[in-house]
Amino acid sequence: MPRLFWKFFATIWLTLAATLTVIILIVNLFQIPPPGRDREYQERAIILTLTANVLARDGEYAAARFIRTSEETVPLGLTLSKSTESLACADESTAETKSILKDGICYRISVTPQGSFLLNVVDNLALLVPWLSIFIASTVAAAALAGYLIRPVVHLRDGLSALAHGRFDVRIGDQMAGRRDEVTALAHDFDSTAARLQELQDAQQRLFHDVSHELRSPLSRLQAAVGVLRQSPAKLGAMLDRMDREVERLDALVGEVLTLARLTAGSGLPLKTQTLDVIELLNEILGDAAFEAQARDVSITTSVAGSFRAEVEGELIYRALENVVRNAVKYTAEHSRISVSCEAAAERLKICVTDQGPGVRRDELERIFQPFSRGKEAVPRGGYGLGLAITRQAVERHGGRVHASLPDGGGLAITLELPRRPTFPGSADPRDFT
Repeated sequence: MPRLFWKFFATIWLTLAATLTVIILIVNLFQIPPPGRDREYQERAIILTLTANVLARDGEYAAARFIRTSEETVPLGLTLSKSTESLACADESTAETKSILKDGICYRISVTPQGSFLLNVVDNLALLVPWLSIFIASTVAAAALAGYLIRPVVHLRDGLSALAHGRFDVRIGDQMAGRRDEVTALAHDFDSTAARLQELQDAQQRLFHDVSHELRSPLSRLQAAVGVLRQSPAKLGAMLDRMDREVERLDALVGEVLTLARLTAGSGLPLKTQTLDVIELLNEILGDAAFEAQARDVSITTSVAGSFRAEVEGELIYRALENVVRNAVKYTAEHSRISVSCEAAAERLKICVTDQGPGVRRDELERIFQPFSRGKEAVPRGGYGLGLAITRQAVERHGGRVHASLPDGGGLAITLELPRRPTFPGSADPRDFT
């Protein structure tokens, strides 16, 4: 970053130098004496004034005697000269001379101190000190300020370069050295962006790993069925049934992955909404789930009444509600019950589904909404761990929220909050990945 540094440096240095130059010019304009010589200048001014007063009041003889006495006491080089030309007094007085017109004669009183090499050196140094101060102070200040301004820019450049090369673990917020300004806020925003990119990269890698793992099992079983057919053609019927089941599993898995990908990639796209009664849709899902729950002697108690007409994309909301209810039926304990309640407000519907299954650990309450994630205590009962991930994406696309909690009586509670109208505008289909 040398060019930007030197631009800052030159701008600041010139500004400081110009300011101090103006100060020096003002000092010279008003004839302000150099530092340390004020007393000598005051003595000259006083002796000139006294001599002029004596001359004007008592005449030339008294003034000459006063000059002689003064020089014997404090030699300052005080002299008196005269001219018969009155125009000679037209010259202005200076700090070292004074002109007096008396009786038609022009008297000039002057103070000419004896030259001294040491005094001359001191005078010259006194004149150079301000300029040296200008140069040193402006150079140091410009370098310090330019470095202060450029340093965070260098860190930002290095951070962006690291991101461009795929290093999402880089952080620059702790390199701001206690700054509290807009650049520090930008650095923390950069850290948040890098953390989010790292999270997305980890999620993508995890998704690839999990998809390949989930695909491997049915494909392995298909290969095994083909191997059995080659060895025992008589088992054709049984093996074809087995192959059909594995193909159905593959189709279901691919369908859920595509749904999740469509929701994730189309998060910025508009929704295709229609006005539906969400409570009526929930009751339809609960009716189908109650029939399936009978096989495990599971009952579903509901506190669902009234209506809640909302502008939603019906397919997404149906999938979201169905995934939560079917998850509860799948993981609740046998001979237990599932509780479903609705709480409708003016602009928001809150749905809570509570089961009596093994639940999850408190530190897993957020992880279960990630693709292919299940609670460690959950007993595998089919499925691929994509249901809750699809539910969260679908509800959040409508401007709602989904979260999990642990009831006091055990199990797991999933709460969905859905607004009557989407927060985001919707008028078209999400991108189709099929």
